[in-house]
Amino acid sequence: MLRIHFTPRDLARTTVSTRPAPLWEILLSLHMLQHSDGRLVFEDWRRHVRTKVAPDQMRLLLELTPVKGYSPDFLTPAESAPDFDTALEMTLATPRQQIRSQLDLLSKYRPVSPWTRELAEGDRNSLRKLGRAIKTYHDAAIAPYWKSIGTHVTADHAHRGDALARHGVDRLLSSLHPRVRWVAPVLQVLDMNDRDLYLDGRGIELQPSAFCWQVPTKLRDPELKPILVYPIQHAPGILRQSALDTEPPSDALGSLLGSTRAAALEAAVSGCTTTELAKRCNISPAAASHQATVLREAGLITTRRAGASVRHEVTQLGIWLLSGHGSGTLRQTPIAS
Repeated sequence: MLRIHFTPRDLARTTVSTRPAPLWEILLSLHMLQHSDGRLVFEDWRRHVRTKVAPDQMRLLLELTPVKGYSPDFLTPAESAPDFDTALEMTLATPRQQIRSQLDLLSKYRPVSPWTRELAEGDRNSLRKLGRAIKTYHDAAIAPYWKSIGTHVTADHAHRGDALARHGVDRLLSSLHPRVRWVAPVLQVLDMNDRDLYLDGRGIELQPSAFCWQVPTKLRDPELKPILVYPIQHAPGILRQSALDTEPPSDALGSLLGSTRAAALEAAVSGCTTTELAKRCNISPAAASHQATVLREAGLITTRRAGASVRHEVTQLGIWLLSGHGSGTLRQTPIAS
């Protein structure tokens, strides 16, 4: 069991990421590619990836990412990056000594290959090969699903943020995942190696992930920025490719729902009151209430009371629609105004 020790300062500096982390999704998806768990969620994605990524490129990445044991921390930089290209640059800029020491640790779990030996020695050509392999894999395995992943992660963030705002950090940490227990001031993560992590006032970033499976994970090096990656709720349809027709997905959704209602549905992903919904959609509160009623009756959002106001949140069906899955088949049956 991993025990993460919080001080009062750490609790004040605990955050939940608002977006998915591309290199964490790459690493964890490579783990999912190597076993058959979660077939209902991942099997279509696995078939797609295996036909799109060249075996020689895949081999390089799998040498670094054993499904059990250790994967080098430099594959998932601790510092946040705004996009995939920046994150990849950060990985390739890892100091040579860090790469060497982490690959030495990896050798306890995977036999050393000529390529990983050259990479550990700081060979620039090997590092360029790694960059090309990550880019190729990302373009085939992650980019086509990024809209869907992002929508689900945003909805998860809204759920966590609401728990934090309404009930405080105790509720946030105690409801993080079934395999996580909050026994203040220690967060216990079951099924991880037995060790203690002392945050020492640094706080921790909670990173939701679509490809994290069954149990949270983290960087191994305790000196790096503390990050705990945890699984979002997995359901069939979480990994769907964005619409490939010529009409942009937002336009397709507008054709189905109407532009104002489509905007209202997107606004509900991060959770909002009726007043906030009106401001985000640039409509009157009465019109926002009407749009919310239609979306709720269609099963696309839920509405619950939050103090003196009500709060609207997207449902799984609404997320599925926003991810670009339903607009192509439902475009001819618009929801009535």
